Amino acid sequence: MGLLETIAHPRDLSRLSDTQMVALAQEIRDFLISNVSQTGGHLGPNLGVVELTLAIHRIFDSPRDSVVFDTGHQSYVHKLLTGRHDFSTLRQQGGMSGYPSRAESEHDIVESSHASSSLSWADGISRARKLTGEGERYVVAVIGDGALTGGMTWEALNNIAADKDRRVVIVVNDNGRSYAPTVGGLADHLASLRPAIDHVRTHRRYEAAMDWGKHRLQDGNSAGQFLYKGLHAAKKGIKDWWAPQGLFDDLGLKYVGPVDGHDEKAMEAALTAAKNYGGPVIVHAFTEKGRGYAPARAHVADQFHAVGVIDPETGVSVETSGGMSWTGVFGEEIARIADERTDIVGITGAMLIPVGLQKMAERHPGRVIDVGIAEQHALTMAAGMAFGGLHPVVAMYATFLNRGFDQLLMDVALHRAGVTVVLDRAGVTGPDGASHHGMWDLSMLQIVPGLHLAAPRDAERLREELREAVAVTDAPTVVRYSKGRVGPEVKAVERLADGVDVLSRTDTALQGGGELESDVLIVSVGAMSELALDVAGRIGAQGITSTVVDPRWVMPVPRSIITLASRHRIVIVMEDGVRAGGVGSRIRQELRAAGVDTALNEVGLPVAFLDHGTRAEVLERVGLTAQRVAQDVVEQVLGTKVPFARPLPGQPAPRTGQLPIL
Repeated sequence: MGLLETIAHPRDLSRLSDTQMVALAQEIRDFLISNVSQTGGHLGPNLGVVELTLAIHRIFDSPRDSVVFDTGHQSYVHKLLTGRHDFSTLRQQGGMSGYPSRAESEHDIVESSHASSSLSWADGISRARKLTGEGERYVVAVIGDGALTGGMTWEALNNIAADKDRRVVIVVNDNGRSYAPTVGGLADHLASLRPAIDHVRTHRRYEAAMDWGKHRLQDGNSAGQFLYKGLHAAKKGIKDWWAPQGLFDDLGLKYVGPVDGHDEKAMEAALTAAKNYGGPVIVHAFTEKGRGYAPARAHVADQFHAVGVIDPETGVSVETSGGMSWTGVFGEEIARIADERTDIVGITGAMLIPVGLQKMAERHPGRVIDVGIAEQHALTMAAGMAFGGLHPVVAMYATFLNRGFDQLLMDVALHRAGVTVVLDRAGVTGPDGASHHGMWDLSMLQIVPGLHLAAPRDAERLREELREAVAVTDAPTVVRYSKGRVGPEVKAVERLADGVDVLSRTDTALQGGGELESDVLIVSVGAMSELALDVAGRIGAQGITSTVVDPRWVMPVPRSIITLASRHRIVIVMEDGVRAGGVGSRIRQELRAAGVDTALNEVGLPVAFLDHGTRAEVLERVGLTAQRVAQDVVEQVLGTKVPFARPLPGQPAPRTGQLPIL
């Protein structure tokens, strides 16, 4: 039996010797490489926090002490140390989440995988502990240097620093560069002294002595005040030379470090010093992403931040590509557009490669800006750049638009700025779960005045609609598309005057239908075209006629959609966003405003947090399958399920609970 198999609770670590702790760290790395290579997941970040996580659980008492992981993708080691050793179903439907999950363990707290929020959680938890008489319990927040680029972290730090008695320990996992201690005799000497000095600086008597001296000198005569200023300046200069405390010290937070995050004993010593201080402390640890795994360390782009199924020996993917990705299509096209137009600039929030701006950055390095994890700043900056005569293209995951909505509304839209927002991974994304599904954007964007929203159904439409979007100079435009590979081209049988594509149409008009074209108008939004055409085929086999259209631009609602709706018995809108306030809801309102009373059914996602699984599994779970949708449409046309289709001439309208007259 290995050491890892004996760890069911963090307290089990206390009985291990120093030698066993080193062996356990290696076992954990071997376990992660072996298991994550079979399922896919966030490998590099977890290899980098092995010793750091071990030290946290040796010094603090989870779950009595709360451990909060920022973003949560680096919590695999934490899962292992809290008794979750079966990684065979990692990120699979019904299996282990790739992020902390309260349903899995009492040791997990924050499930949201959006970065930069951990310190606000820590602030809130520690305030609650103090107000409920449990102020002796610690809160430990683990946050990466990348997440510190988010403004929310500094709002939280400002508040945490204001209360010196709350027991908050902030572990900064700094993997922005490889940890490389300075070499040389003096450096070695300083390294040997630093733990002892950190121990002194975090002792309460040290703080009391410093406060006593400060008040005695400042309360004295002018000579005492002058002496205090001189001593304080000297002390600050020595501290800044000793360690890069910077803004942390300016905020009034005690700083410990920097520490080698892969030296478990050094981490324990630093965390012990922070714990003994009894107030807010920053522990700054340098780590290596992908530590101990040569293929990850050699991967220049992101040290295997996230991988699919790979060969554990080589790190080479064993998955078949299956064609080009939506991100890849965007990346190529925006680079071409930037070649043609010097006013095009790209903006990303710490995701240059994932959102596809790398190629543009290589060709035009001065015209792609990475603002860090700062979606709010990105959008307002884009409004300013548009005012200055440029056309910014802000590329982000759809789920992260939530964070910049106010800026899109009040800074971009209110000022009618020519800004294009590109939303990658829109709709159901799959294995990353509830906080990564890009299912909220279609509803949120409906309320933004003047905004134009495109949802391409295939690669050719993405290229086409992206070019149309950047041609708009007096309003915000949004182009949203799915995660993964682009399917085959879906050709239109006709393009209407306002740009709407007709994807299929029943040749024969309804018998005795007068002005009616066919039974059902199916409005397909973006990647739902395959489902829409499948449904049309299924209901056609039941003798129900249909027209399938892709609006291409779903906002504003094209006039031809209203006209077509008036000439069909029922409208079905299929979208991969939440039904509440979505595209279907907007079309329904436009129909009523135009005096069209055709029944409309919104087919989309429920207002719910959807657990992880493949895209197909999640869609099946919520009823978005061709069989289920087609069955509903048949019943609606027959008048046995609401909303009822408009009756044919001479046929009475069905009532709820009444069988139709056929």
